[in-house]
Amino acid sequence: MKAVIFIIFILLFSFQGFTQKDVTLIRKGNKLYDQGKFKEAEMDYRKALEVNKESDKGKFNLGTAVYQEKNFNESTKIYEELAGKQLDKSTKAKIYHNFGNSLLESKQYEQSIAAYKNALLNEPSDRDTKYNLEYAKQMLKKQQQQQQQNQQDKKQDKKDQDKKDQDKQKQDQQKKDQDKSQSQDQNKKISKEDAERMLEALKNDEKKTLAKLKKTQVKAQKVVIEKDW
Repeated sequence: MKAVIFIIFILLFSFQGFTQKDVTLIRKGNKLYDQGKFKEAEMDYRKALEVNKESDKGKFNLGTAVYQEKNFNESTKIYEELAGKQLDKSTKAKIYHNFGNSLLESKQYEQSIAAYKNALLNEPSDRDTKYNLEYAKQMLKKQQQQQQQNQQDKKQDKKDQDKKDQDKQKQDQQKKDQDKSQSQDQNKKISKEDAERMLEALKNDEKKTLAKLKKTQVKAQKVVIEKDW
């Protein structure tokens, strides 16, 4: 029985030692954080979590440090995990407040609004959360207006492009028609020239024929003259 008690005592002492070590690291990190040395503070918070992985305070402060380093993706994950834990209302309000801030910085305005509302459910009188909630609502409204404007711009751009395409098609068709007309005119011109050449050839042939005929007539006269009656 004594041996069992002794073992339990040793285990308790070891646990207290580990707990004291992670608390010391968190306090060290807090001092660095207050000095604006967020990266150094982050390292101490991570060391504290290596000692005690279940330290909610260590996780919370780590989230705050990485948030200050503008690592909003990681801070969002940390606070999202903490938000699912069973903690006192005051702590939950702080977690949801910081969760909302991380989402706000990531421009996830709808989700940040939900986080701020959860913070106010746990601490309704928090003025900072109320202010951030209203700011998030304004940013969401602007985002939605911008999205609508972008959609309208895309529609207008498509309209303009369609008109350009139609104008180009019309111009191409006009050019084709013009080229066709010129080709037809050219063909007509060639046909006229060919007709004139043919007419000229006929005239020449006619002249040759008349010349031959005259020669024939002359020959015929000579034969008649030479014939003796």
